[in-house]
Amino acid sequence: MSEARDIFDELKKRDVRFLLLQFTDLLGVNKAVEVPASQFEKALAGEVTFDGSALEGFARVEEADALLVPDLASFRVFPREVAAAEDKGGEGQRGGAVARIICDICYPDGRPFEGCPRTTLKRQVERAAALGSAMRVGCEVEFFIFEQTERGEPTTRTLDAGSYFDLVPVDRGETARRIIVAVLEEMKLNAEASHHEVAGGQHEIDLGYADVLTMADHLATLRFVVRTIAVRHGLVATFMPKPIYGRNGSGMHTHQSLFAKGKNAFFDAKGPIQLSEVGRWYIGGLLRHARGYCAVTNPLVNSYKRLVPGYEAPVNVSWSTQNVSPLVRVPAQRGEATRCENRMPDPSANPYLGLAVQLAAGLAGIRERIDPGEPVNKNIARMSYRERRRYRIDDLPRDLHEALDYLEKDAVVREALGDHIYERYLDAKREEWQEYIGQVSEWELNRYLGQY
Repeated sequence: MSEARDIFDELKKRDVRFLLLQFTDLLGVNKAVEVPASQFEKALAGEVTFDGSALEGFARVEEADALLVPDLASFRVFPREVAAAEDKGGEGQRGGAVARIICDICYPDGRPFEGCPRTTLKRQVERAAALGSAMRVGCEVEFFIFEQTERGEPTTRTLDAGSYFDLVPVDRGETARRIIVAVLEEMKLNAEASHHEVAGGQHEIDLGYADVLTMADHLATLRFVVRTIAVRHGLVATFMPKPIYGRNGSGMHTHQSLFAKGKNAFFDAKGPIQLSEVGRWYIGGLLRHARGYCAVTNPLVNSYKRLVPGYEAPVNVSWSTQNVSPLVRVPAQRGEATRCENRMPDPSANPYLGLAVQLAAGLAGIRERIDPGEPVNKNIARMSYRERRRYRIDDLPRDLHEALDYLEKDAVVREALGDHIYERYLDAKREEWQEYIGQVSEWELNRYLGQY
């Protein structure tokens, strides 16, 4: 309780007028209940309720009431750049600061709610702990910053013409990215690096290693900060995986390792390529279940327009130590930096569910001692179909519909999500697919209208 009292004292000291009780819905969209200073003690005690039935995939009407139970370690006061953007009229600055705390969702009697994405990730963390392991994660998060119209509507226009790692003339997009990184640093989110990406208007921010639950919290915060700062600069930021035809899409490369007794369990100085059996099995699990968890780590119709040949995104289920085309890559660093990099996820994924299913797949690989085979260091794009079959290289799903089919068949991923989230997630995504296939696109009109 002393920690809650310390936070309460900090709220008063920093003249915080509003506290956001933050959580994510089933689809990974940030949500919050905002409370004024008079309710701070109640909020920190986990006594604030909300109507869960109003949110996508949460609860039925008869289970409407839900508690927001704060994780006190996640408390942060937003820097003034965020508070000012939240209130363009300046009231945020004149009327005090704004803080946030990330919450788990529980039933009114205190039981964990099975529809809470953060609780779902916690279950996998506990499973890893039961094996004496803890997952550590670093993420490379890509996104686009575009211009707005005079009416404030989003566009896909960008003023910069930069490419990968370019030191371009500073424009509003570059300025916004630097402020974003400064805000993340002030909020102790460990933004290790940032740079321009391949496409015009595309940027990347690398979040340094953290335990997996903290990383999921950081990803949720990153998305909020990026979009908020962009708005303040008259821009629009998007984590949509493929906003522009013919350009590279945005990924969220996820660097993963397990630590046991304070040591990296993936490193073995005497093993082949200095990768331990545990590391190989973990990679085997990621590969075995990749098509099953793809609908979670790549959740949009648009996600599969990124996973196509020619744009550096993976299209096959394979691993490598040398090139960047396979799904899983093992970077060159060894020792405590030994890790595997999953290149498939994109930044539209629910961060809690996306990391939960990857951890579950890796743990299944260890439990079942799944051999990933030898690394494929050839250019897979140039292989014949027969050669790919010899290496047992499968294709990733071509669209959301196919990915959902694989999800339905994968018992490990389904169990990781839990029945409540699995059923509601599948229903929501099937509905999204049905809506999409009923649309008539500009491509179809241009291709067929005058010809048939």
